[in-house]
Amino acid sequence: MMASEHLGTGTIPAPAPPLPRPRDRRWLVPLLVAVLLAQMAAAMVTTAVRQTPTIDEPVYVVTATDYLHEHRLRYNPEHPPLGKLLIAAGIAVAAPHYDPAFPGTQGEAGRHLLYESGNDPWRLMLWARLPVIALTLLGGLVVFAFARDLAGRAAGLVALALYAFCPDVVAHGSLATLDLPMTAFLLTSVWLAWRARNRPRLYVPLAGAALGAAVATKMSALPAIPLLMLLAAWSVRQARAGAGRRRRALAALGGAGVVLAVALAVVWAAYLVVDPRLGFAPAEPLPPLAGKRALVSGLLPLPPAYGAGLRAQFAMEYYPWEGFLFGRVYTGALWYYLPVALLVKTPLGLLVLGAAGAVTVLAVPRLRPAAPYLLLPPALLLAVATTGARDFGTRYALFVPVFLALAGGCVTHGRRRWTEALAGVLVLWVAVSSLRTFPYYLPYANEAFGGPARTHRLLHDSNVDWGQDLGALADRLRERYPGERVWLVYKGSGVPSYYGIHAGAPLSVPPERVRGLLVVSDSAVAKARGRLAELIRTSRAVDDVGHSITVYRR
Repeated sequence: MMASEHLGTGTIPAPAPPLPRPRDRRWLVPLLVAVLLAQMAAAMVTTAVRQTPTIDEPVYVVTATDYLHEHRLRYNPEHPPLGKLLIAAGIAVAAPHYDPAFPGTQGEAGRHLLYESGNDPWRLMLWARLPVIALTLLGGLVVFAFARDLAGRAAGLVALALYAFCPDVVAHGSLATLDLPMTAFLLTSVWLAWRARNRPRLYVPLAGAALGAAVATKMSALPAIPLLMLLAAWSVRQARAGAGRRRRALAALGGAGVVLAVALAVVWAAYLVVDPRLGFAPAEPLPPLAGKRALVSGLLPLPPAYGAGLRAQFAMEYYPWEGFLFGRVYTGALWYYLPVALLVKTPLGLLVLGAAGAVTVLAVPRLRPAAPYLLLPPALLLAVATTGARDFGTRYALFVPVFLALAGGCVTHGRRRWTEALAGVLVLWVAVSSLRTFPYYLPYANEAFGGPARTHRLLHDSNVDWGQDLGALADRLRERYPGERVWLVYKGSGVPSYYGIHAGAPLSVPPERVRGLLVVSDSAVAKARGRLAELIRTSRAVDDVGHSITVYRR
């Protein structure tokens, strides 16, 4: 009856109100990315502000300053210039006083610049570190984008969180050194090679440029050149799936050639930016080298300074370096040093998620094509690194936790609730472990090995004590031990007197004269022998500074 009345009068009933739609949450992912990167930036800047120069940093800083002022290839030939040009961007803002005629070694020149030239070392080091911090944050964006391309936005967020909270990444991302920049460039090259499967004309040259940037930062990236050429060739071959076999093969060869040519061009460009004449006058004589390695370094189609630096790197492989692992002092190198050190210094949650992610990539058909891109680069570079002669720290394999983070994001593929929940718990575990070590990221060790307070019993050098806590030691002595006699054995590039530490040298006087406070860098404690070992044995540990320096009372 009602309907006929409406029809008769010609009125149309009002439509039912629409059901409420869920709010658009596309903003949530960018917000989470920004939050993760912001906390990482805060951690790195805080660390950079607190830490005094590590052993390697003064050399890189004075080299970068020399690039700016003199445009010459004089210091630090064993490393290519690109990473130091990055550091120079910050130094240019700091505008330090510089004496280009200083006659000493590169280490002496670095200390002269920081402590004897009228500069503020705190300010200069912060500006030198800021470009590396910025590059580390950009590396986080690459991690997110790569994992998102592989397995979706959840994977990107998990991978970025693992990267942003990884203590080794935060530690070395806050220093004016070359390990993190090389890793970031290498990661970017692999990501771009993966993207070349869809747009090879755009991404293959970009992958070559990023690879060249890695090789122009550290020579340890050289073994990645043939691998990235193969990955680029495979990507181009996949992109030309509809073409004939011969055309696909030619296109793949062309892709590999483009990667090589662009990478070499970037290396040449890095040297030309420093000195367009490619002059090379090292401040110190380079060690002699003969044999196959010398021949290889001379045959590479790279600038003469690069070949000379590579010969210096090869010569260092023959030096009888002293190592320390799990309480054992040894001479030479242990092939298993880096894998063991990585087990100690990588968060347990990252180890579990990275291993699970690698299995997922191999087991899931949709992800399996990504396996060579995710697994081969870190495996190859780690295998090469284990043959080296310098067991000084996981910084030589910083690419391992970065690629583990990338693989860890892939466990969320398929959006199963239990996997996402488990990934969330493990990411939270990594975050808590990282926050507990703040701001002492260099000496981090995971919970299975006792945490950062025990790292010095297992490892040494840049794993624990790289000279970074000299300023913190000065503060501790002023606050807790004013006026007391101090004896110092310091391993680092800082100048103790600049920070107000006026200490005696305990190994230069009879043991009975060493009374008061005996302060020893933990790397020196680990390898103590003879008189120093006896002084430590007959002293009582009373304090710890940054988990890298121990204070004893005698």
